[in-house]
Amino acid sequence: MARPRQYDDALRRRLLNHASEQLSAAGPPGLSLRTLAAACETTTAAIYTLFGSRDQLLDAVVAEGFARFQGHLDVVARTADARADLLALGLAYRASALADPHFYRVMFSSDLRAGSDNISEPTFGILLDAVARAHPGLAPAPLRAEALRLWALVHGLVSLELYGLLPEGDTSENGAQVFRETLLADAARSGR
Repeated sequence: MARPRQYDDALRRRLLNHASEQLSAAGPPGLSLRTLAAACETTTAAIYTLFGSRDQLLDAVVAEGFARFQGHLDVVARTADARADLLALGLAYRASALADPHFYRVMFSSDLRAGSDNISEPTFGILLDAVARAHPGLAPAPLRAEALRLWALVHGLVSLELYGLLPEGDTSENGAQVFRETLLADAARSGR
């Protein structure tokens, strides 16, 4: 009797990386398991063994994107200066998106998150905690609104940069500085 094939974590990571590229470029309809298997020098059987189904592979790609994103946020040191921590979280958000642009696009694709809308809660919780430290005593509703506002600002800046839509002169080479200046200007304007 033949022994079942063993598929390792390195293959799983390669499949997730290649799937994120295909999904980022063409969305769910553009994900071909045969093409994915060929790109990773494996078989579709390996995909089914590792992920169970095509839908479970899609879920795993989204989950991997959020896990990588959270990894970037988790390394931001929590200091006595909560406002500086918010800026550091914004820069970590940007670093995550630039390090894994395919995953970033997939993470925020509504086509891929059906039934998993709460997947962003752990990462949003990190932001919410930092906002709470920067604004002690703020009631829950305004606190959440401020966290959403900051998320929208950072997400918008990062998306503009990734899609090459920053104004002329604002390139990825000086993107971190543009990003920092924009966030600091927002904080000064809003008194936060």
